[in-house]
Amino acid sequence: MIATVINALAVLVGTAAGLLLRKNISPSFKTIVMTSSGVVTLVLGLQMAFEMPSAIAALFALLLGGFIGHALRIEDRVLSIGQRLGGREGGGEFAKGFLDASLLFCTGSMSIVGAIEAGTVGDYELILIKSIMDGFMAIVFAASYGKGVAASVVTILVYQGFFTLLGGWLEPVLGSDGIAAMSATGGLLLVFLALGLLDIRHIQTGNFLPALALAPVTQHLYSFLPL
Repeated sequence: MIATVINALAVLVGTAAGLLLRKNISPSFKTIVMTSSGVVTLVLGLQMAFEMPSAIAALFALLLGGFIGHALRIEDRVLSIGQRLGGREGGGEFAKGFLDASLLFCTGSMSIVGAIEAGTVGDYELILIKSIMDGFMAIVFAASYGKGVAASVVTILVYQGFFTLLGGWLEPVLGSDGIAAMSATGGLLLVFLALGLLDIRHIQTGNFLPALALAPVTQHLYSFLPL
């Protein structure tokens, strides 16, 4: 768990730096920050998505995950919690920062593979590299969204901690294709997120979170098809 804690601390430091920067930027500069973070998020998402083992399996994971998330109203519930945490004023911005930062920091292959390597063989290198990247992205996101980004450390600790503690059991169960499918699906969610950051189209990305868990399942089922 040491590497995951370091990752969380890096996000907190980055958030603090972003909040200091935020006080000194005008609305026009904020637009520049949002556009820059949107483009970078889009590129990261596409890079991850292009590594998908099967486009058909990823499509079904997104469809099924989206239906489940919509029925459970995941994004609305997360935003509601964020609004209560952030107070009446700025609660919506706090919630959006928490949700978008959590998606960015926890949907990549580095989160899964890095956490598993840390938990099984004690190799922290991948998570430490991710910590540096997340710290810099936290600066950008905090400058845009504010202190809600800091709350994403809870998601990091729970999500990466889960893979760290259970990595020895999960890695053989998921397999390389299952992990790749989760990573690629996470990349697609980052593309959804980027479209919102770039003000192209708002998608309730949080409602698609169940697709991450379904991706290894749909990939496994796809492997049985006689194609």
